[in-house]
Amino acid sequence: MLKGKTDNLAVYIHWPYCARICPYCDFNVYKRREDDTLLPAILADLKHWRELAGPRQITSIHFGGGTPSLMRPKQIGAVIDRVNTLWGLGDIEIALEANPHEMNAQDWRDYHAAGLNRLSLGIQSFRDDALKFLGRDHDGSAARAALDLAMEIFPSVSADLIFGWAGQTEEMLSGDLQTLLAADVPHISTYQLTVEAGTAFAKAEDRGQSRSVESGLSAAFYEHVCAELKQSGYEHYEVSNFARPDHQSEHNLAYWRGWDYVGVGPGAHGRITINGQRQATIAHLTPGAYVRAIFDSGSAIDSREPLTGEDWAAEYLLMGLRIEEGVSLRRYAALSQKALCETELNHLIQGGFLLQLGDRVKATAKGRLVLNAVTERLLLT
Repeated sequence: MLKGKTDNLAVYIHWPYCARICPYCDFNVYKRREDDTLLPAILADLKHWRELAGPRQITSIHFGGGTPSLMRPKQIGAVIDRVNTLWGLGDIEIALEANPHEMNAQDWRDYHAAGLNRLSLGIQSFRDDALKFLGRDHDGSAARAALDLAMEIFPSVSADLIFGWAGQTEEMLSGDLQTLLAADVPHISTYQLTVEAGTAFAKAEDRGQSRSVESGLSAAFYEHVCAELKQSGYEHYEVSNFARPDHQSEHNLAYWRGWDYVGVGPGAHGRITINGQRQATIAHLTPGAYVRAIFDSGSAIDSREPLTGEDWAAEYLLMGLRIEEGVSLRRYAALSQKALCETELNHLIQGGFLLQLGDRVKATAKGRLVLNAVTERLLLT
């Protein structure tokens, strides 16, 4: 069994309801409705996870979705209290994803009072035309107001930005970035618009209606984002994420570093290591099935698959090369029971895609542009 970080545990809470489903979204989400059964099921599920995982060091709690800002402050507080009762909480990151149009000053202050210390705001753009195109329920002025309020209330704030939508220009992208920089938001997540199968955007493209820019222009946009934010003093600590000092997403770092995490809520994924065996879990998908499973059996796990050492190592490599700190060659070899191919590794280093510093290997800026191809080459050898 690997020692050390296997004792760490991040907690993810999935709240699947949305007031409106975005046309580019392929997450496990459902139209908003009143549901008095889901929170008790989540609290019961946490108890089951405590029995399964045993005593651990909780590193973060993250409320995602869906739209977890549809939860009431008392519901947020109940989840935090349950995690504290089951495992104990130190000075950790407790974050929630929110949309600007759901901005409520009293609720947000009550969230903070309940224990939330980080808000991740789904701004996507400050342009009214872009927000309409993306199917968002807020406009630019609401985005700016929500960001100002979040910065006033929460010690740490992250803002999401989408780029690469059809019709966007570099000037438009710079305008959005400059608005974020003017607000001095300490964490920025930038995502290239991808058209996923089954979404409304995919159906529109099937009808010949373009929803994203061509790949070359999108890559140029990404390089522009990287250059502008790094020049403004942000650390590009993950492929899509930029942070001021002490504002990295601790919860997402748990994923990227290959630590354990529990997935609580409908369709939530988890990774748990028990007696040296890494397991991948998926909760029942729909809210109804999730609630029934909890109250029928005490567990909401629908799928529980043991991972081989090779599978675990591949996940570690795929996730770890996304972050600036990269991966440990010794840890990869311990998981996989074999080292990475030295010939291929050296080839990628000489090509400027990877950089090796002692035991650690990380992707360069050039390598991040083609990271899927880089990891595929390493794993196929």
